[in-house]
Amino acid sequence: MIIDIWSDVVCPWCFIGKRRLEKALSLFEHRDQVVIRHRAFQLQPDIDTTVPTKSYLAEKYRMAESQVEEMQANVCAVADGEGLCYNLDETLSGNTFDAHRLLLWSEMIGKQDELLEAMYSAYFEKSMPLFSHEDLIKVASLDGIDEAAVRALLLSEEFSNQVLEDRALATQLGATGVPFFVVDMKYGISGAQPLEAFTQTLNTAWQESLA
Repeated sequence: MIIDIWSDVVCPWCFIGKRRLEKALSLFEHRDQVVIRHRAFQLQPDIDTTVPTKSYLAEKYRMAESQVEEMQANVCAVADGEGLCYNLDETLSGNTFDAHRLLLWSEMIGKQDELLEAMYSAYFEKSMPLFSHEDLIKVASLDGIDEAAVRALLLSEEFSNQVLEDRALATQLGATGVPFFVVDMKYGISGAQPLEAFTQTLNTAWQESLA
């Protein structure tokens, strides 16, 4: 069974969705036969600068910053229920293209899930940016990944096409946002759904695979 997960490292619901899927998999008796694949999806592909998230969201959705703070507080409460400790007060928004390239590359060295976890924790729990090469090298180094290898990857154009192809495939599958989970390219879960939605989908997909 293959689970493709489209996400962005600056999407608060993606980290929450990751936790809920992990809980569902911990209850799934065929977990050892499940393969997880990270797929790139930029929420802000056109952003070309780094700005405070609070002001970015206020402008994007035409709301007061106080409303953004209230929205963020609600997300933090949900995250807390999943054992996460969000701190969104000082987060920044920027372009995540290189972060996705790094994540796709990290699969080659068997560190993709660990790096994704490190990126999420750095951004949402420690207010660390993930946009410049130095930002990404720092987070990868904290996860024990060789700095020189990361720098070489970031200075290249490797995996650029795959980032774009992943986004295009998500669009073909009907995704308009993330997180977006697809099991065996047949069963989709849009958003950070409750645990029961993941459990039911896993069981349904497994039974289908046996038919």
